Amino acid sequence: MTAIIGEFHPFLFIIAIGLTIMASYTALDMFTLIKSSGQNKSLLFLSGTLSLGVGIWVTNFMGLMVTESGRITHYYIPLTILSIFIGISFTGMAFISFFNKVVGFFQLVIGSLFLTFAVLAIHIIGIYSINVLFKFNVFLFAFSGLLIFGSFLFALWLLFSPKSFTSENQIWLKPVSALIMTGAIAEGHILLKKSTAFLAGTEMIKGTAGDNSFFIYLVLFVSVLIMSGLIVSSALISKQLAASDTNLKDIKAALDASTIVAITDPKGTIVYVNDKFEEISKYTKEEIIGKNHRILNSGYHPKEFFRDLWTTIESGKIWRGEIRNKAKDGSFYWVDTTIVPFINKKGKPVQYIAIRSDITQRKNAERSLLESTKEVRDITFALNQSSIVAITDEKGRITTVNEKFCEISKYSREELIGEDHRILNSGYHSKDFFKNLWKTIGTGKVWKGEIRNKAKDGSYYWVDTTIVPFLNEQGKPYQYLAIRNDITERKRQEEVLHRQDKLAAVGQLAAGVAHEIRNPLTSMKGYAEFLQLDEQDPERLEFLNIILDEIERVNTIVEDFMVLAKPKAVELEEKNVVPVIRNVISLLEFEARKKNVRLHFNCNQDIIQIECDENRLKQVFLNFIKNGMEAMPNGGDLHVKTMIHDNNVQISIQDTGVGIPKEKLKKLGEPFFTTKKNGNGLGLMVSFKIIESHNGKVFVESEPNKGTTFNIMLPARTA
Repeated sequence: MTAIIGEFHPFLFIIAIGLTIMASYTALDMFTLIKSSGQNKSLLFLSGTLSLGVGIWVTNFMGLMVTESGRITHYYIPLTILSIFIGISFTGMAFISFFNKVVGFFQLVIGSLFLTFAVLAIHIIGIYSINVLFKFNVFLFAFSGLLIFGSFLFALWLLFSPKSFTSENQIWLKPVSALIMTGAIAEGHILLKKSTAFLAGTEMIKGTAGDNSFFIYLVLFVSVLIMSGLIVSSALISKQLAASDTNLKDIKAALDASTIVAITDPKGTIVYVNDKFEEISKYTKEEIIGKNHRILNSGYHPKEFFRDLWTTIESGKIWRGEIRNKAKDGSFYWVDTTIVPFINKKGKPVQYIAIRSDITQRKNAERSLLESTKEVRDITFALNQSSIVAITDEKGRITTVNEKFCEISKYSREELIGEDHRILNSGYHSKDFFKNLWKTIGTGKVWKGEIRNKAKDGSYYWVDTTIVPFLNEQGKPYQYLAIRNDITERKRQEEVLHRQDKLAAVGQLAAGVAHEIRNPLTSMKGYAEFLQLDEQDPERLEFLNIILDEIERVNTIVEDFMVLAKPKAVELEEKNVVPVIRNVISLLEFEARKKNVRLHFNCNQDIIQIECDENRLKQVFLNFIKNGMEAMPNGGDLHVKTMIHDNNVQISIQDTGVGIPKEKLKKLGEPFFTTKKNGNGLGLMVSFKIIESHNGKVFVESEPNKGTTFNIMLPARTA
């Protein structure tokens, strides 16, 4: 057995090594992109496999041909093609494990082993393709295989080690690894050639040197074209993918900076979270990955909420909504969530991406706003229940009124809106009063005061008013809020107190004057009666009668003064009020007939027991009936009615006289106020005080030209 070595062409082998370096670099570039790219992984894998597989074949083929060019005429093309496909297949098997997210030492060993198989297979099939007998040196062959394996393992470890796999390291590691791998391929080829011995005596047909060279250059040219195409294609793909990956990374960076991202598998188990997720949930990636979102459940939402969520995304639809989660430290936070299902060819979700935005501040603001709104509603409700509220624009036109306003003014809301407050003007206040009011609020100041208004039915009411101007940015009022409280009853009480003050003044006057007047009156009356006894002259007698009448009138006034000055202690006894009223009516029947007045007494019961001072009560009845008769100068009907109403006796004295105007009606009972030409007002005042001393009340109703009714209310004596 003898080794046969043909003519050697070193420059062709150097070109082949150069092509292998480019092929290795291109392949490694494609395989590293598989790790960093999120798309087109299959295209990258195919490009890298073809590039490295062809690179291994070129070195082995050119190395074999330049040393065995004399055997070119016996070269078997189908075996060569087979060697290319087998080399590419082993290369693909070597890098298929690089699809894993994490490449460990085991994957590096498997990849190196398959690359070694690729080199060995191409070498062995290449020798068979030149149709010669050969024999291997087993020891050298094994050593060559181990050296190739070790070189590949070192190159792959250097590039794909987790500590090395960074964008900065890959810039210089890729060319270094490509050189190591090319060295492994070239070194392996040379050692494998040395471990192979060709047997002599084999028949061959010698060709010319020109034919052999032409074939070698042709193969080299085709190889260069193939490698150039692969390199250019790989470069273009790398450039496109790099640009695409850059866009994706930018989008991912922007997304990570602004939103909370999580990816789950079809069962809801979390497989990825970004930094924002960690930041807001207070969990680390290690604590959250492998769990599901129940770890964040705040207990705020019902089960039906999440059931609807899962029904939506499991059907392949996008779900949107707001969720309150619970962080690791126990705090709560709100996220606006969009969950997007990724569907496989069968229409089933393979994973879910949840994109969330932190809306905790917005929800807190909404809650604060709701609480503030509720507080405003509560205050408004309380205000509406207690006060009369109206809002007007800057010109005084009413824009809003509450129910209390409508209730006291007797106007409906529709009648008030759009009007101004002149609709309520009672005519009581002067123009200067309202001018001062508008001057105050027009300058942005709060106005407070008391106003008498006139309701729709003509009645008057008093309101304690506060008007608050609301100012715009220029400091000018754009609307006014008027808050009023009904003080009509208080004003009545003030009127009563005022009347009582007058009574006290009259009482003090009466105390000082009554006794001084009474004594001269007694003397004057005595002497007038004495002169009357001997007087025969009718004219003089008439004058004396006039003097006596006037003295009696003055004496009556003095008596009234005495009642005011020193009221007698009321001695109440249980009496039947019906005969008392009949007695007073009978006393006045003669005077009534003279004035053409018809007296009527109506009572459904014969006995009505009350606690009273009979004489003083008679004085009241006499005053009221006489006043009724005097109110009918042309005669008329006077009705006295008695009835029991709610444990009270109501005695009504109703005339058909001239009546009393409203403005005078309120002053009845005041001292020295009277509607009669010759009256002094003390009679009614004394009558009112007598009724008050009986724990009763007097109500006067009157209408001009229709008559007046005095209603006396006294407590009835129950059995």
